[in-house]
Order: sequence, then C-alpha cells, then structure tokens
Amino acid sequence: MNMKQITFLLALTALCLLTACSEKPSVGTDDLTLSDVAVTLTGIDSNAANFKVELRNTQTNSIFAEMTNAQGTALFRVTPGIYEATASKKELKGNNTYYIYNGTSGQITVREGQATPVTMEMKRAKTSQVVIKELYNGGCMKDDGVTMFQYDKCFILYNNSAEPAVLDNLCMGFAAPANAQATNRNYDAAGKLVYEEEGFIPVWNGVWYFPATLTIEPYGQVVVNITGAIDNTLTVTASVNYAKEEYYCMYDPESGYNNTSYYPTPSAVIPTSHYLKAVVMGLGNAWPFSMSSPAFVVFQIPSGVHPRTYCTNPDNLWYHNGEMKQVNACAKVPNDWIVDAMEVYSSAYQEGCVKRLTADIDAGYVWLTNQHGHTLYRNVDLTATEALEENEGKLVYQYQKGVDSSTDPSGIDAEASRKNGAHIIYQDTNNSTNDFHERQQCSLKD
Repeated sequence: MNMKQITFLLALTALCLLTACSEKPSVGTDDLTLSDVAVTLTGIDSNAANFKVELRNTQTNSIFAEMTNAQGTALFRVTPGIYEATASKKELKGNNTYYIYNGTSGQITVREGQATPVTMEMKRAKTSQVVIKELYNGGCMKDDGVTMFQYDKCFILYNNSAEPAVLDNLCMGFAAPANAQATNRNYDAAGKLVYEEEGFIPVWNGVWYFPATLTIEPYGQVVVNITGAIDNTLTVTASVNYAKEEYYCMYDPESGYNNTSYYPTPSAVIPTSHYLKAVVMGLGNAWPFSMSSPAFVVFQIPSGVHPRTYCTNPDNLWYHNGEMKQVNACAKVPNDWIVDAMEVYSSAYQEGCVKRLTADIDAGYVWLTNQHGHTLYRNVDLTATEALEENEGKLVYQYQKGVDSSTDPSGIDAEASRKNGAHIIYQDTNNSTNDFHERQQCSLKD
C-alpha cells in the first residue's frame, strides 16, 4: 500500500470517527443537518501538520477554519452547500528567504448525510522583491454626494527590499472574467480552474507595459495611473491628483485604447517617457479594468521577447468561457513570469464571488467596497519592519485608517512611518486575505 492510499484511508477513518464522536463541529449543533468534510493537503515537502485550512460557503459567505493533523488533513462538519477551500503557510528557508505554500479548491459540493473527501494540492512559491503595495480602482463620489466618479484609478508598485529592483518588459493585466461575481465557466467538473494544470493565468482583453527598463530604488515606489492622469481634485474633491512629474500613466491612444473619458491628455508635468504602452487582444476602446473586483496581475516577459510580439501570437492566446471569439481573447501568462498578483472580491456580491487566480499565485482574496474612495493597501510585516535598525524611533503606531473590521493587524501606520523616514517591509504571503486590507482613502491623498 503506497503513502497516498494510507493517507486516504486515514482521512476516511477520521471521518467515521468524527461522525460518531465529534465534540466540536465547525458549525451548529444539530447533527442531522451537518455533513463531514476532510480536506487533505498534498505536495508538501515538510511537516504537513498545523496548516490552517479555511472552508468558505460561497452562497452564505460563512467561513470555517481548522488546522491540519500530522497526515495533512483538516476535518470539518458543515451544513450542505457549495464551498471553496483555501490553505496557506509561510516558512523561513534561510536569511530573508521564505517559501510560501498556498492551495485552493473551488466548487466543493457538500451533500447532506454524505462524507466529502477533498484532496488539495499545495503550491510552493518564493516571496517577491517587487510587490503591489496598493490598488485604487473603485472610484469615489462626486461633490454632489449622489453621482459616482470612476475615472481616477491607480496602483503603486513597491520595492520590498534593500536592493535596487531592475525590471525589463514589466507588464500589467487582469485575469478573466473581469469581475469576480461574473459567471465563470473556466472551472471543470471537479471544481478546478481548467488552466491550473497548464501553469498559466489568462490575462483578458489587453496588456499594458513599461516601454523601457524600470528601476525602483530600495524601499521606493512607483505610482501608475490607470485612468485620468490629471489633477482630478479640481472637479471631484474626493478624487486624486495625478499631476506629478514622478508618476507614470497608461496612455497609448494608438493602441486602440482611445476613449477620452478614460484617457484625457495627461497632465503636462508627466513626461512622455512615463507613458505606458498597450497591446489589445480583444475588443473595446478602453481597458475594462473592474471597479468592483479585479484579479490584478503584474508580470515580466523574458528579455528578448517584446510584449506586443508575445500577446499577438495566436499560439499564446486562450479564450475564456470556452468560446473562441475575439471578445474572449486572453494572453496566456505563465505562472513563472508573474511578479505579483492580487484577487479582489466585491463586498456587494459576497454570495457570488469565485477565484480566478490559482493558489500558487494568490490563495486568497480581499474585499472591496467601491464608489467611496476606498483603496486596497498591503499590510506591514511587523517583525521584519521592527527588526530594521534604521527604523529605531521612526515607526508610527495606532493605525486607524482601515474600513470597519478590515485593518492592518500590525498596528503600524505605514504612510506616516515612511514620512517619518522609516523603511517599511510589507507582508507577502501570496494570499490577499492575509496581505491586504481595505483602507479609507488612497495613500496619495494622505
């Protein structure tokens, strides 16, 4: 009998024992309405115990958490329904080097009175030097307090290390479908994303890229405007002023993205060398970046291959929802090329969001309440940041800019600390649930 068979039999035995004598069901107390679920993790080359596994009911958004046993199995008792499982763990593997294990399994059907064994493969990845520090995409309210303004999106890339980051062919895209709550036919009957085994993420509609080498200094950042590279505060007070010479912007009318509502002529203070270029695979005159729930991907195409060449090669295209139409065209971005990514779910659709990024890219998700000027901001790595000797006396605590229960658990006000001369190291576990929180406003307005 091989190890996989032994693990499976142990899981089934545990299920039987749990059914007979469980003292701590994951939810409720009425055994007649509960069913047993055993989630067993595979692909771990170290101790499989003490991985935190979360089981989320995609219809009610109820979340249950259990730790794995020595065999790598987490046992649950839950009500019947459709579930999504995630697991994550970060391990130190040397000086400032971490391995991150992440796993996801979607569309798990739990039926009343039936045991449900789930095998979830864990993917291992290293932390990245460059991370998405912040994403502002949800828009804000106009001064009338009634109308919404959406043409002021941006993101911030951050060098999360003490060494310069030099990046060629750096690109941006988002996974299909554009909204997490949209109908997603990219899952197979077993509840896995159909492209997971092939090791790529489908980036839909179009790709933006830096036309020249981008260098980010240690603990430095780069602001990239997505739409409206002007001082938007002149007409919408709650919006953002992008009229700064150090900022970059997505502006390339010749690509086909020429809708002037999205792309007014950038502020004259932004040099043309800071204009990003685009390659369009699909349809439309503007990059349809979601206001509510994008799966944002930053990736780097290998040197010697131009982004336009790669994204227009039919061999590198894939069509989501299984329909070979231009409107569904995506560029296949190999997982090895991805620098960082984040999965966003809409707070307005908590019962309908599903993942588009695979576990090795992002095992979680972060909620966004759009239209209120809120932003998604990366949490501070408390231990690593406090360990920097140069931060002595410069860190500002008692952070209070989160939204409701969403906040930075470190308690450090990163922006106030940076203005105080501190160097911030942000958390990077390849799991947006752990890595991000919803913030009251874009940090560019602080």
